[in-house]
Amino acid sequence: MSAECLSTMKPQQKPPEPMADTTALIEVIKEELKSRDLTYADMADALEMSESTVKRMFSKKEMPLSRIDDVCRFLGTDFADLARKVAESTPLMTELTYEQETAVVKDPLLLLAAICVLSYWDFEQIVQTYAITDAQCTAKLLALDKLGVIELKPMNRYRLKVAKTFRWRSDGPIRGYFMQNVVGEYFAGRFDREGETLLMVHGNINRAVAPNFVERIQRIGQDFAAQHLADKKWMKNTAMVSL
Repeated sequence: MSAECLSTMKPQQKPPEPMADTTALIEVIKEELKSRDLTYADMADALEMSESTVKRMFSKKEMPLSRIDDVCRFLGTDFADLARKVAESTPLMTELTYEQETAVVKDPLLLLAAICVLSYWDFEQIVQTYAITDAQCTAKLLALDKLGVIELKPMNRYRLKVAKTFRWRSDGPIRGYFMQNVVGEYFAGRFDREGETLLMVHGNINRAVAPNFVERIQRIGQDFAAQHLADKKWMKNTAMVSL
């Protein structure tokens, strides 16, 4: 068969889908135009482009990087502000899929990294506390970035991309792992040191009021998480002052 025949039989390729971040950026720019009562024609005039070209950029959700600076100047803003609004508009993850949890629980170092980032540990704290090398930790942070749990930044800094209500799946493999391997060891402790307690209350309550107690327990968990964040900020500020 000739090369010419092969070339004609080659399947037609679909145009690439726009990247999610680019799509979100375009949507933010559209909102900025709307909030300022500006039109595509206004932008086209300011950027010395045809209105049809501007409309095509928005409809195809494709905008060259060379144009973004011009758009920022037109809107009277900067790229950092647009990027912040993109991050704020991106829905936060509330849980992993069952398949994602399965992948995490099969890799002990990945599970360790996931727990650490959910506790807002920085890279240095992870590698100094656990038997994990810099290269291993970086690889696991990259894996969490691909899962959408974090946005990995230069120097192994990261931004959490999960909601405050993020939970491991109630029927998932990670909770199963903790029930099988962690809970027993945790409750084997004496809980008799300062600041520790284990309270066991016997009795039954009416089913109708049980949800109220669940809500109170959830609030305690939220208070604990908020205090954890406050302590992290305090420790960071204290370290900066000591330097």
